[in-house]
Order: sequence, then structure tokens, then C-alpha cells
Amino acid sequence: MKSNQELIAVKYFTSRVSNSPDKQKWQSTYIDALESIGVQVFYGNYQDGTQECKRCGHLRRTAKEKMTDVNIATAIIVDAIKNEYDMAMLIPGGSDLTPPIREVHKHFTNKRVFIAFPPKRHNSSMALVPKGSEIIGRKKLLGTQFEEVVLSKTGYPLVIPENWK
Repeated sequence: MKSNQELIAVKYFTSRVSNSPDKQKWQSTYIDALESIGVQVFYGNYQDGTQECKRCGHLRRTAKEKMTDVNIATAIIVDAIKNEYDMAMLIPGGSDLTPPIREVHKHFTNKRVFIAFPPKRHNSSMALVPKGSEIIGRKKLLGTQFEEVVLSKTGYPLVIPENWK
């Protein structure tokens, strides 16, 4: 952020992992750490399914994340209607948010949606839609990580997993 900007809210959109106890634990720890600093968390869900191996016919369980992009799109549009931001900064995972960004700019000419791409996730077609974009450098990410132990909102110590260090 620039010195003349004020951070009003941070919203994190995700779906709860359901297919791996280790991943569930890591995700819960991360979400608890985010909530400990006031981040608002919004949930989609995972839709279970199966996929058949074309060579052997074996079925394996799959899970697809659902509603996360829709929740983000809804939030940037509703927050624009409620005049809750001058600039919304999105850190996207894909290009599905292009249509709602266009609509915000079309109907709210005084609003700005800015994209900050994670390392190695730049999307050229999506970079053309917002009113500004940048790539978040690895150095910047390293400088913004949580400490190795964070206290949850209830005072419980949350310990960063070894493989995240």
C-alpha cells in the first residue's frame, strides 16, 4: 500500500479441504492465524466426485473447489454498491474474475479494481482488465509471513508446519 492509502478490510476466500487430514490441519491452522489478525474468511465448498483411469478403469475420489470465485465476485460488486472501497485489490488464482471486474469499472467509474499477481501466476489477459496490476515478488512474500508461533483469537498457540518454513 502507498502512504496515502488506508486498509479497510482483508477478506480471504477459500473452501475447506476435505480429502486429507494433514491438509485439513494445515488449512485450519492458517485460517486461525488469519482470523487472529482480523482477516474475514468466506467459505465455498468442495464437491466430491470420482474420476476413472482410462487405462485400468480404477476409480479415484476427486474434490473440486466450488463457489470461491463466485463469492469473490459477489463481494467486489456488493462492496462497490455499499461504497465500502475506493480501490479493491485482488490476488487471483485464475481469470474467472474478469467479468465482475469489468462490471465494477463499467457501473462504478469512481472505483478501481487492482490485481496483485502471486509469483509465477501472472495472467496476461486478466492484466488488461483491472485499473492497474503488479506481480508480488518472492522477497515481498517472505517479508510478510507469520511468525513461527501465532496466538489464535482464543489464545491457543498456532505453530507453523515444518514444511512451510
